[in-house]
Amino acid sequence: MTKRTLRLTHIFNLVLLTALVSGIAGASPAIESATIRSTKSGDWSDAKTWEGGAVPPPGAVVLIRPGHTVRFDTTLEKPVRALHIGGTLSFARDRDTVLSAGLIRIQDGEETSEDGFDCAAMHMTGDGPAMTSKAALEVGTAEEPIPAGIRAVIRLTYIEGMDKANFPALVCCGGRMDLHGASMGRTWTKLKSPVAVGDRSARTADYTAGWRPGDRLIFTATDAPQLFGRDDEDGKILYKTSRHTTHTEERTLKRVDTPPEEGYFSILVDRPLDFPHEANESFAGVVANLSRNVVIESADPDGVRGHTMYHRNSSGSISYAEFRHLGKKGVLGRYNLHFHLVGDTMRGTSLVGASFWDSHNRWLTVHGTNRLVVRDCVGYRSLGHGFFLEDGTEVENLFDRNLAVQALRGGKLPDQILPFDRNDGAGFWWANSKNAFTRNVAVEADQYGYRFEMTTDGGFDPVRSVRQPDGKKARVDVRTLPFLRFEGNEAHAMRRFGLNLGGTQGVASQEDLDDYSAGKKTSLRNDVGGVGPDARHPFIIRDFRAWKSGWPVHIGSPSVLIDGLTIHDSTYGIWRCRMERHEYRGLDIRRVDAFAIYNPWGMSKEADEGKDDNLDPVDDQPPVTMVTEARLGELGRLVVRGVSLDSGVIRKVAVNGVEARSLRGGFAEWEAVLATLADVSEVAVEAAAEDEAGNREKTPHRLAVRRIGL
Repeated sequence: MTKRTLRLTHIFNLVLLTALVSGIAGASPAIESATIRSTKSGDWSDAKTWEGGAVPPPGAVVLIRPGHTVRFDTTLEKPVRALHIGGTLSFARDRDTVLSAGLIRIQDGEETSEDGFDCAAMHMTGDGPAMTSKAALEVGTAEEPIPAGIRAVIRLTYIEGMDKANFPALVCCGGRMDLHGASMGRTWTKLKSPVAVGDRSARTADYTAGWRPGDRLIFTATDAPQLFGRDDEDGKILYKTSRHTTHTEERTLKRVDTPPEEGYFSILVDRPLDFPHEANESFAGVVANLSRNVVIESADPDGVRGHTMYHRNSSGSISYAEFRHLGKKGVLGRYNLHFHLVGDTMRGTSLVGASFWDSHNRWLTVHGTNRLVVRDCVGYRSLGHGFFLEDGTEVENLFDRNLAVQALRGGKLPDQILPFDRNDGAGFWWANSKNAFTRNVAVEADQYGYRFEMTTDGGFDPVRSVRQPDGKKARVDVRTLPFLRFEGNEAHAMRRFGLNLGGTQGVASQEDLDDYSAGKKTSLRNDVGGVGPDARHPFIIRDFRAWKSGWPVHIGSPSVLIDGLTIHDSTYGIWRCRMERHEYRGLDIRRVDAFAIYNPWGMSKEADEGKDDNLDPVDDQPPVTMVTEARLGELGRLVVRGVSLDSGVIRKVAVNGVEARSLRGGFAEWEAVLATLADVSEVAVEAAAEDEAGNREKTPHRLAVRRIGL
């Protein structure tokens, strides 16, 4: 780490401690193993770094004390029981490393008990951090990732006697957790031309920079999936997962050819493909890379799996890391990767280019957390929903250009917050639409590509405590909140729904199918009950594309403007929508088996009388900015980058009064360059946006940029 490296630390007010408020309880037995503490900074493999003059043996409890920086420079195939990081653990960048442990906890202080690993003390009233932690895990940093050709592995290993519901685990309790592998040009790309059965080579639309021989690839299905399977004995329709009939294929990369002048890029895989994969200018399958050189994994995928968590007041970010064989099946809160009740305390935290695959409990869970940036990630095969916003309070998060493949039926979790959620397999699932979904692709999910669900079924109250533009919270019926932005998304090879916005749960179980066959009104069960945004703040869906799917678009919410919709080669087109205050523009519906617009639900009496039957969208909400990166540029200049979100068009972004330049489409991504002094150790930064309607951000992103070493 150089003296000129910069860090982002958020500035907020002190807040009060409170008890843990969600189902993350369950203390495990106290540690009986001897604790080995660091005595100074140094290498892990150096006996002088540790008390007693010996490197920690397998089964030990290890404490890196505050103020000490230990470089992890070795391979631990046999695990330590627990590693408590009160100082800094930084992985070596010049050699392969493997760290095996039952628990890794990043938290200030010298506490080494396994009790409270769930960070109960980190749960606080309000949304600002009460402290600045110096505890840190660095598996690479944003400025200095683990370089290509070097592997860093964290192997979460169950140890007998630990609580199987909680361990093994990697948990950040108000500290900093940075996981950064070698960057890739694209983590997934569309096919440039069709791939036939028996082919081993494929042309891709984007240059696969950073892809290496030996990487694990998937080619997504492009065939229309089977809607139902049938039992051989009694002929009843059964629910089967997409995995049983999948045409998505796994292969190993053998070679990436030098980009030719013709404008396409070529890859070669280890063995011929078993299925055709469609590609033309309008509709193309995807090839995605699951491999990264920074890996977090379970030691025994068939045994007790691990999970990872960030708690409130934590910091750090993730780029190009691989999360595999994680998630505890059927256990609430123990997900592949989990942002737990973070509130606003990690505003601008970015999760870029990660891969999540073979998860037994979702890919990414965002719970009670606002203003994250999730971009260019690949999710492949999860039990339950994939990219999941948990309780209906999450707002202003950005999901941009992510790929979700095979989110499979997982079943309800014990004591889950929203009782109506069946966890039956959505690529993207949310209960509060005030978030941004842009340029994502969903493939072969069991039930939904994209799903908004919120109901009063069973007496559930959809009025939730939600962050407002001024930073305060208010109780709001979240069914009435429109998208921050929903644009450029796609679903293909979907057995059932491409986009289900507040509609029926559909024919997801044998009970539903029996009711459906008997003519019962299953399509009216568990929807938003006719409640939605008003005519001036409708759901706006821009440029949605669905192909080779069962029910491409199904909408149960009123007040919807669809501006650009392509449906191709599917069973239905626009299926059983509640056509109350709906407007449709730019429809392109071709090659559907049933009617293009099929069996709309009845409108309300007021709509039938002509009241509120036209939309009049207005942009009266302020935009949202998030600083995602700050680094020292040439001549001492401070380069600040970030993203901005708005339902309309952003006119400008300013950082400390300096106007930023747009890097992509109306300040969706931007950069500002500030003059600073070489000997200044800390610079206060404030970023805010203004849209063309004149709305100005009420809560700018304020943070302190610190230069390490001064």
